[in-house]
This record gives sequence, C-alpha cells and structure tokens, in this order.
Amino acid sequence: MSTQVTEQETETEEQSSHQRRRLEEKAERAASRDRMRERAENDLDEADTTFTLKVFRYDPEIPEKEEPRFDTFEVPFTKGMTVLDSLMYARDHYDSSLTFRHSCRQAVCGSDALFVNGTQHLGCKTQVVDLGDDGGVPGEIRVEPLPHQEVVKDLVVDMEHFYDQMEAVEPYFDADELPDGMEEQRQTRENREKIKMSSRCIWCGACMSSCNVAAGNNEYLGPAAINKAYKFAMDEREGENRKQERLEIIEQEHGVWRCQTQFSCTEVCPKDIPLTEHIQELKREAVKNNLKFW
Repeated sequence: MSTQVTEQETETEEQSSHQRRRLEEKAERAASRDRMRERAENDLDEADTTFTLKVFRYDPEIPEKEEPRFDTFEVPFTKGMTVLDSLMYARDHYDSSLTFRHSCRQAVCGSDALFVNGTQHLGCKTQVVDLGDDGGVPGEIRVEPLPHQEVVKDLVVDMEHFYDQMEAVEPYFDADELPDGMEEQRQTRENREKIKMSSRCIWCGACMSSCNVAAGNNEYLGPAAINKAYKFAMDEREGENRKQERLEIIEQEHGVWRCQTQFSCTEVCPKDIPLTEHIQELKREAVKNNLKFW
C-alpha cells in the first residue's frame, strides 16, 4: 500500500512540476511579446518615416486562425529596406508566429517569392521604395502567398507540384560521349552566350504563379520547367539522341504548345530570363523536328 501511495505522490509531483514549467514558459512568452512591442513602439517614435505592412495570415492547425485574414503591422522605414526586411521586422517585433520562407537574402535561393501589391516579387530583392510613387515610401504594402498554389501557412505555399514539373523535363546533362581523363567538355563562347540566361533560373516559382495557363491546367509543364529544358536542348554538348528525347517531352500535349504568349512569366522573373522567347524558340525546334522531306 505504501509503495502505491508513494508512486501516486511522485506522479502528482511530476504533473505539478510540468504544469509550473508550462505556466512559466507561457509567462515568459507573454513578457517577450511585451518587450517586442515596446521596442517596436520606440522604433516608431524615433523613425522619420513609417509604412503599413498588410500580411496574409492562415494557419490550418489552429482553429481560431484557420480562417484566412490580413494582419497589419506598422513598420519604421530604414534606408535600403526590402520587403523581406519588413516581414522580418514584423515577425521579430510584433508576432513571432508570422511564417514565411527565406534563406540567402541575395536573390539566389529563390525561397522568398511572394505576391506583393498584386505582382510576383522576390522579397529580398524588392526595395520598399520601389513600391512607392516616384521613389517614395508607400503608405501600405500588401503581402500575400504566391497565387495558384496551396497555402501551407501564412506566406508559405506547397512547392511540391512545381518541383515535380521541373523534374518532368529530366533536367540533367547527358552527352553522347565524355572526354577522356581530365579533358574538359568544351563549349563554344557563342553557345554559352545563347543559353546563359536560361541557366540563371533559381526555381522560385514566380513565373509559374503568374501564368494563367498553369493556373487552369495542372498538367502544363510551365515556363520554369520549359526554360530548364531549353537550357539543355540548346546546349551543343548535349547528345543528339538525348536532345531528341527532350524535344519529345516538351512538345507533348501539355508542353510548349499550351503557352499563349502572354509574357507574364517574363515580366515577373526576378532574374530577367526571357522565358517567353525561350518557349517560342522551342516551338520552332519542335516544328523542325517533325518536318519530313520526301
């Protein structure tokens, strides 16, 4: 009996200790939020210019947050501030649960593609002043997740389908013959210039998000994937058989012929890749590939 009582007392003490820790952690989080807000208020008082950041919010795992909404944050402007900087400020000074992707902050990783004031942008590349009139700070910046993609939480979208489309064009270099030993796989300067822009793709998904065809046709390869196919198909070092196979992939029913030449992908590309031109050139290659002379 005494052993049983001791075990019950121990269990009760553990539960009580766990509850105390939870209450302490909750109190610390509340104190941290208060400190964050206090710092934000001080920053706003000292700032010469501020703007309103209006951010899309959605969290399917929390009942009171599963209904989409917009939260607003007052952000003090600093010289050189980007949209990503403003989001990080809002997260660090107002709401630590604000969720978005970012990594390199140098327009290389492509993880922070967002829908800013109605257009696809890279958050780390887009200057706040570029969104205002005549180079001034805008009164409000509206930030949403990329359209036409499933939202996971807040500004984070599911990129799995985009990656599947990129893989569908088999984006791997495949020459008929490889050089012996340490000899280089040589490429002419002219050919390198031809495919140089296509190699700048950072897989951000902005072009796919802007494409009306991709929005209505889930099987369409999309501008990013077709551009990736262009990079290899137009490389003079690619094997002839492999090039033929690649052209067969992109000229399928949901390939290049679905493009309606709207140039929306080219307009939003953060790396200035002439995506629409590449798609049109692959259309010409597909036509030549199917010509037969008797």
